[in-house]
Amino acid sequence: MWNSKKDGHDEDNNAISEDSRTRTRSQREHGQPDERSRLLPVHPRPPNSDGYLDPDDPAVSPYNLWSVRFLRYFTVLFLIISFLWWVLLLVSLFVSPPGMHSRGSGFFDFSYTCLTIGNLMVAVLFFASPAKAMRVTSAVIAIFLIIDAIIILAVPRIRFEEGWVGIASVVWAAIIALWCVLTDRVVAWGKREEEERLTGRPETRRTVKEWLAVLAATMISIVFIIIVVLMTGTLSIRAQDASLEMYGERIFVDGDKYQVHLACVGNVTYTYDKRDPTIILEAGETPSEYDFEHWVYSSYESGIISRYCYWDRPGYAWSDNAPSPHSAGMSADALSEALTRAGEEGPWILVSAGIGSITSRIFSSRHLRDVVGIMLIDPVHEDLLHRLASPGRGFMLWAWGIVSPLGIERLGGALFNGRTREDRVYGRNAYQNGKFIKAQLQENLVADSLSKNEVVSARTIQSTDTPLVIVSSGIKCRVDPEWEKKQKDLTGLTNKLISWDVVNKAPHQVWQTQDGRKVMEKRLEQLVKAAEKVNLSG
Repeated sequence: MWNSKKDGHDEDNNAISEDSRTRTRSQREHGQPDERSRLLPVHPRPPNSDGYLDPDDPAVSPYNLWSVRFLRYFTVLFLIISFLWWVLLLVSLFVSPPGMHSRGSGFFDFSYTCLTIGNLMVAVLFFASPAKAMRVTSAVIAIFLIIDAIIILAVPRIRFEEGWVGIASVVWAAIIALWCVLTDRVVAWGKREEEERLTGRPETRRTVKEWLAVLAATMISIVFIIIVVLMTGTLSIRAQDASLEMYGERIFVDGDKYQVHLACVGNVTYTYDKRDPTIILEAGETPSEYDFEHWVYSSYESGIISRYCYWDRPGYAWSDNAPSPHSAGMSADALSEALTRAGEEGPWILVSAGIGSITSRIFSSRHLRDVVGIMLIDPVHEDLLHRLASPGRGFMLWAWGIVSPLGIERLGGALFNGRTREDRVYGRNAYQNGKFIKAQLQENLVADSLSKNEVVSARTIQSTDTPLVIVSSGIKCRVDPEWEKKQKDLTGLTNKLISWDVVNKAPHQVWQTQDGRKVMEKRLEQLVKAAEKVNLSG
């Protein structure tokens, strides 16, 4: 009984299965879907298709490779590091961080860092468009930067001025240039590999966008090459100038942070067991050696004076740049320390011109017993220091300093105008020197603040018994009534004014005219005699 039921049930199931299979075949024949049908339709492969992606497909990218992504991440990291270093160097031009003081101008290391940032930005912006032209230009830049590093390391004077900051900046710039070569080469390899893998062949064509990217990157790199070539030429000029011999010596001051140049001419003589006064020259807006020191040499030869010393304020001629900020009072302290280390002793007669008179007046107030005479040649009054401290002048000095490493004027003067080392170090072209520009910028930044406060304080404690001579520019007084008024005010610095002369046709540099020289030599002789009386009575 049970078996007969079971057989009947099996027969029914077999009939249902057969009917289902028949219905399924019928559905397939008529294209109707069943449970085994795909949910999404399958498109037939297009004619002539090989299964590869189109070359313009966004999926065809060198970024698919981890090595390319690794290089891009590190390039961005290097850009961030270089930018932070750039900011630190920019700040150090105005306020020197501990250990960051550059005895040179500080503009060379800043320029190398600017070049580094430029290279990295080009690499990041045009990362996916590698080109042989980019590799060649980056390699040329790297070669010149390596030459610059060799020059800095090989010339002791330049190595001393640039210090570890300048050396690190140029070496980092060279490394980054080589990194850009490597990066472009690896991206080009990765692009070719991905094109072969995903499209079946490397793509030899470029889109208009890619051509424009390659053209822009190449043009920028060519500009970088011109910049680095000019910087290499300027470094070569500096190496040549470093061999110029100087009279005198460089002396460490301010805790051995930098050196100043001091030179003394003549012998120490005595009168009635008293030392004869030594003339201390303080130049104005140009180095002492240019022409300011020459006029006093004739007084030395004629026997009016027996000994004189001249020095270069920080940043001028053979002196290093001082840390920023640097005021006139700091220069006076540097001069005092240099004289002490050189074994020079008073009494002293201070002869100064222009902006240098501010330093001399501060020096006088701090050495009341040793200063026995003061001669001011067209001096700058403390109430007019705001003219030197104008923001516009400061910006122009900063901008001129930034481009000074290119040395366009210096190179042009050396190649086409026959400018000598003397011209560039302390002569007519000294203003093109980065150290000189930074010194001017330092004076600008504190002229109407620190320096003014120092000289105002110096005036209140200046000895009233010190003999005083003032020689003013007639041209300057005529065209600037306020200047003449302030010249007259300075005649009251002490109660012993010997003379105030306004030389009719003399410019601000009074000694550049024959009449100016005659007046200055005559008044210096009178000042020496008056100072000797003060010395004997003391």
